[in-house]
Amino acid sequence: MSLATLTLPTPRAVHDRADDFDALAATVALGSPEARAAATAALHREARRRGCAPASIHALYQAIGRGDVPPTFTVPAMNLRVLTYDTARAAFRAARTLDAGALLFELARSEMGYTDQRPREYAALIVAAALREGHEGPVFIQGDHFQASPSRWPKDPQGEEGALRDLIDEALAAGYLNMDIDASTLVDLSKPTLREQQRVNAEVSTRLTRYVREKEPGVPVSIGVEIGEVGHKNSNPEELRAFMDEYMSLLPPGMEGPAKISVQTGTSHGGTVTASGEIAEAKVDFATLGELTRIARAEYGMGGAVQHGASTLPDRAFHLFPEAGCVEIHLATGFQNLVLDHPALPEGLRRQVAEYVTANHAAQRKPGETEAQFQYKNRKYALGPLKAAFWDLPEPVRDRLGRDLEAKFAFLFGELRIGRTLEWARRHALTPKALPTAGAATEADLGNLLEGE
Repeated sequence: MSLATLTLPTPRAVHDRADDFDALAATVALGSPEARAAATAALHREARRRGCAPASIHALYQAIGRGDVPPTFTVPAMNLRVLTYDTARAAFRAARTLDAGALLFELARSEMGYTDQRPREYAALIVAAALREGHEGPVFIQGDHFQASPSRWPKDPQGEEGALRDLIDEALAAGYLNMDIDASTLVDLSKPTLREQQRVNAEVSTRLTRYVREKEPGVPVSIGVEIGEVGHKNSNPEELRAFMDEYMSLLPPGMEGPAKISVQTGTSHGGTVTASGEIAEAKVDFATLGELTRIARAEYGMGGAVQHGASTLPDRAFHLFPEAGCVEIHLATGFQNLVLDHPALPEGLRRQVAEYVTANHAAQRKPGETEAQFQYKNRKYALGPLKAAFWDLPEPVRDRLGRDLEAKFAFLFGELRIGRTLEWARRHALTPKALPTAGAATEADLGNLLEGE
């Protein structure tokens, strides 16, 4: 598909030709504001018609917490930073072969900027991929790390919390029905007691929970909270109880609380990079992860504990997460690495990424850091500025990347044991009656697209 000749398909073509989803997806990512909004509206309407609309996973996690659904699998939550549409298509293909439906697609607050993907675009691309691959179940889209900035918070806490509320509004309008509230950055370890250390985290998390519940579109959004910032000190049972007791004391009676809780057990985002640019092996404390999950379920009715920063772990580690009872695992950098390090990626584009990083992020270089370390840690910042170049990759290259991504997803889904979870996902998915808002499209734009005029 050439972006230079991109045209918006009519509804009849959308219904009859799968490759028109490619055009709609490219329009969502690269078109004018009016065309993006019209394509987004068409995709969400078609997803509703075909039974693959955005949904909340809240009830499934509640069922796991009650023991109504066997806790034998770990839900992968996947951050797709580059080639989002192609990568999501690969994930849906892998899911279809396993009859899998318990999977989440997410993007963090920080990733939205450097990948140039706001919630409306990201959600529409995931929906387009589901339609393109014939996915026949709910689509779970999540806001990952809706995080309070530890640098901005001391200067302007009201402004920072207001920015998070604005982001929640934007995400809900786009079809995000799953959100991870992360105020773990505000934990103060200098306080004398665990409950005092977690107090600001609990206060902010509760206020944002209340805000989500006030704005959610007729179904409970799946909310996650977090007690341990990834890459820092490992969490423990006492911290979990201190946070949850403080949180629950602030939550209005009868209001739905969180479905899960994120903890730190030994990983870091992106992995730890050696001088040669390779990833050092992390060691996850699976015993602690299992104990935190048991407490989350037995004492607080949640689905369990969540593991972040796991995509760069060795392959032999992934089967241990469902064995520990981990309810959800977050995977991001591994997919980015597969694309950026793939032998099929043109050398010209690889060079563009490196040159962009050198020209625009030299200030990020740490003393003593090798060129390989510097490039590895900062190349993600080229993904947004070079987004169109990745979309313009030759079809044979995108096909090869797609096949290898699909194999990666198939492996991970198998290790995490999400095969045969499609029926659980269908049974417990919560889908609102209203479609996500289309954004800046005019009535004429939408009418022309949806009516085929």
